[in-house]
Amino acid sequence: MFHVKHLLYDQYISNKGDKMDINLFTTTLSDVLKKNGIRHPTGLEARKLYFLTEIMLKTNSTMNLTAIVEPIEILVKHYADCLTILNLIPEQAKLLDVGCGAGFPSLPLAIFRPDISITALDSTAKKIEYIKSTSKTLELDNITCISARAEDLAHKTEFREKYDIVTARAVANMQVLSELCIPFVKKGGKFIAMKGQKCHEEFEAAQKTIEVCGGNLSSLDLIKLTYQDIDETRAIIGIQKTATTPLKYPRQYAKIVKSPL
Repeated sequence: MFHVKHLLYDQYISNKGDKMDINLFTTTLSDVLKKNGIRHPTGLEARKLYFLTEIMLKTNSTMNLTAIVEPIEILVKHYADCLTILNLIPEQAKLLDVGCGAGFPSLPLAIFRPDISITALDSTAKKIEYIKSTSKTLELDNITCISARAEDLAHKTEFREKYDIVTARAVANMQVLSELCIPFVKKGGKFIAMKGQKCHEEFEAAQKTIEVCGGNLSSLDLIKLTYQDIDETRAIIGIQKTATTPLKYPRQYAKIVKSPL
């Protein structure tokens, strides 16, 4: 049986320094997104994801960006995963990605949603420099990059309760995330947590934190990421901001972890 996975990966490992075949990449990307209920990419979107993959894999040889290095797994476990929230983001939204790491979901969202304004936030300066450089290379003018700790930035007037959408993907458990992220969300906006399949237990433990910080559960959806032999469950938790967050939150990270609300 023909497997695109093997073709892409064999080409990648046997041609270090050379580019993957862009036509094969684009065809596979389109197939992956279709199978996961995501709209067909435009030619420009596909090309930008192609070059993002090249940049990420090259940078990953000297910086710890991702443990996922097979191109087909990048398409499914990074790109398709990030793009599952496309339709949850209003037009012209102002979005903050907390703990953006290697740029997920910031970079794929910026490519597919040029109408939104994204702030990528991470405490690791090297990763923020990577996202900044990559955004420039890909001509993404809708990303602003900030290196800072979320619990400090959330107490600054220009950031507190200023975002329509706040995202966090694979950063921390829901109790910690809720206290860090909800203070950034404007009243009427939404915090979107991208989690694994154990989300129900995390949500149960975080209900008090969510309520204290001014939020209410608006949605909890389980999704399947699937392609060939990949079959994984993800969860998207939507928290609506219904009340102003008390000024004392978020606390310092060590206190959040030691004494969750």
